[in-house]
Amino acid sequence: MLRAEALDALRGSDFIIHAGDIGQFDIIERLERIAPVTAVRGNNDIDAWASELHEIEVLEVGSVRIGVIHDLAQLVGDPVAAGYRAVVAGHSHNPKIIERNDVLYVNPGSAGPRRFKLPVSVGRIDVSGTSIRARLITLAA
Repeated sequence: MLRAEALDALRGSDFIIHAGDIGQFDIIERLERIAPVTAVRGNNDIDAWASELHEIEVLEVGSVRIGVIHDLAQLVGDPVAAGYRAVVAGHSHNPKIIERNDVLYVNPGSAGPRRFKLPVSVGRIDVSGTSIRARLITLAA
């Protein structure tokens, strides 16, 4: 399930990142109508189509490198040494942004079915040159 409000919040994006637990391939197709999609496989993505997705992806936006992984606990290595300015992960579905050692860690939350009692949300990352900024957008439940 992908909420119409999520699609509206993503319109105008140059790129879309999906940090896993996609559910159905048609969600990727719908997102690709807005912008190119970088997606990773989540622990709930078990159907045949999901076998094509990697567990880790890297998105280069100009000179900014963004790592994408479903479960942050599975990130191996030092994000700073890997050159990441941001790491996007979604496993907990708990929307949050934190910064450590000049790396933004972004969990956009879930824009589909409500997970637990967490807010329904998407994240936006704005890149300008080497500057990067993230924000969360809470959607109507």
